[in-house]
Amino acid sequence: MKKMTEHQIVSILKEAEAGIPVKELCRKYGMGNSTFYKWREKYGGMETSDIKRLKELEAENRKLKQMFAELSLKSQLQEEIIKKPLVPTKARKTWAQQLQQNHSVYYQPKLLDDSVIVSVLNAITDRHLRWGFPKCFNRIRKLGYKWNHKRVYRVYCELKLNLRVKRKQRIPPRCPERLLVPNKQGECWSMDFMSDSSGNQRRFRTFNVIDDFNREALGIDIAVSLPAGRVTRYLDKLAEYHGYPLKIRVDNGPEFTGKTFINWAKLHGINIDYIQPGSPYQNGYIERFNRTYRTEVLDLYLFNNLAQARRITEEWLTIYNTERPHEALNNMTPIEYKTLKQAA
Repeated sequence: MKKMTEHQIVSILKEAEAGIPVKELCRKYGMGNSTFYKWREKYGGMETSDIKRLKELEAENRKLKQMFAELSLKSQLQEEIIKKPLVPTKARKTWAQQLQQNHSVYYQPKLLDDSVIVSVLNAITDRHLRWGFPKCFNRIRKLGYKWNHKRVYRVYCELKLNLRVKRKQRIPPRCPERLLVPNKQGECWSMDFMSDSSGNQRRFRTFNVIDDFNREALGIDIAVSLPAGRVTRYLDKLAEYHGYPLKIRVDNGPEFTGKTFINWAKLHGINIDYIQPGSPYQNGYIERFNRTYRTEVLDLYLFNNLAQARRITEEWLTIYNTERPHEALNNMTPIEYKTLKQAA
């Protein structure tokens, strides 16, 4: 569901109170009837100032609950400490004397004085904020100091001077094939990910798969996390009914470029057609499907949980494949187009 502010929600409810039909409001603002009634149940008869006060009370309630939980945990820990048996002082002293007698000789390492190294490193990093260890050590050498690089690096780490470097993933050159309509079913599948959030602001992802031949939506997997292992298992599940495709068209996301997905494709003899980075138009069939799914499901409903999102999505998939006409298929549904081509 697309995000709306409390002010917008109150304004919509005011329009309904003024006599505008709910159906007309839902179509105007792109939301489902269930979403409107949830808003009315929560915000009905309230002003914007009332909603602001409600949010403040909810935040205050959360803080009180957290304080109660912390106090309860602290009290429980204190009770456990009190219940533990205490060892008499005399017995503890006896144990300490026995340990000293058994271990009377021990080695104590000589600690090196690293104060000069600390001052030199601090002076260099204060002047050059974005210098990493190699540049700092090279500068130390040029200043005439002969410390071992391992010793300098130890002090460097103790001072927590390490710079966090996010390395860019190297993607090999992509030469995607032209976006053509396949001649038969199962020749090429397109797939992509989407994301949305439920009513409790919990984020979830969807994995969408379609057949390019007749634009049939083969399935949508919904979960909080969709790693490569779950993706391949879901594709195996689809292949039990539709068979494995000859080719799949995907972007350069980590789920598709990892070893798990590549090895799975090699195992089943599937060619992976990667699009060029930053060129979603090269995967136009699934991008067009994503837009339809976004406007007709994700933006239309405010989901309470993942189970509701899965149920509504399954119902919509049946409508999409059997009732919704597709302009590129001469206004036929995907199932009608597949049946026509199989008969021919």
